[in-house]
Amino acid sequence: MTDKLTITPLGPHIGAVIAGVNLAEPLSQGQFEQLHRALLKYQVLFFRNQPITPRAQRALANRFGDLHIHPVYPHTEEAEEIIVLDTHDDNPPDNDNWHTDVTFIETPPALAILAAKQLPPTGGDTLWASGIAALAALSPPLQTLLAGLEAEHDFTKSFPAHRHDDSEEARQRWQAAVARHPPLRHPVSGRQALFVNEGFTTRLPGLPPKESDALLGFLFEHITRPEFQVRWRWQENDIAIWDNRVTQHYANADYLPARRVMHRATILGDKPFWRPG
Repeated sequence: MTDKLTITPLGPHIGAVIAGVNLAEPLSQGQFEQLHRALLKYQVLFFRNQPITPRAQRALANRFGDLHIHPVYPHTEEAEEIIVLDTHDDNPPDNDNWHTDVTFIETPPALAILAAKQLPPTGGDTLWASGIAALAALSPPLQTLLAGLEAEHDFTKSFPAHRHDDSEEARQRWQAAVARHPPLRHPVSGRQALFVNEGFTTRLPGLPPKESDALLGFLFEHITRPEFQVRWRWQENDIAIWDNRVTQHYANADYLPARRVMHRATILGDKPFWRPG
């Protein structure tokens, strides 16, 4: 028996399909090291036919680091670290924009692991974009400008009050989350990747408001260029693992009124800091 994985790249910048591993079982050291190297190279990895329980998904995620518990999303009964993204007509998606997960905390997640549990008959694809490729495609003068800027990230941009006022419990949970997560700043570019996203980034405090709005608008549009992207058509029991710090993703909300259920584990990272190129 060999630990060697089969890796099939999906494009020149981002994405690869991995075969030869059962993610519901503990990874060998060799498998773990191969996955880690593949994540650094391909940024998002896809696995077919990987049925996994919430506890097993938590164990897999724990292999990579400590886990984040989301302040407002519901979680599975078996593991509070596994959030449930259950979207349908009565609970429409709030992630159908380009975003990087949980950039509203001091230590934004390094990785995320998403498992497909129930899918619509058609639609519901997820797209990922490479912040590395997006930054590299900018002119050197603009890269230099961005390297000296910070961006503000705000929890309430993706989690506004009106989405959490259906009950007193939800309202109190939202208010507590807002109190714990005031707006904060991260470098605009780090690890040689763009680190701003439409989901949470609100402004560039080092610039006047009009310049901030114009530059952020350009960057939000720039990262959506097709050549930076990979698109995944889900099948039930698929798993995706991605480098959250150098990518953005978009969950296509084209499937309503059908239902889509996903389980996500979110692995904490460290505090972003300047990394000279």
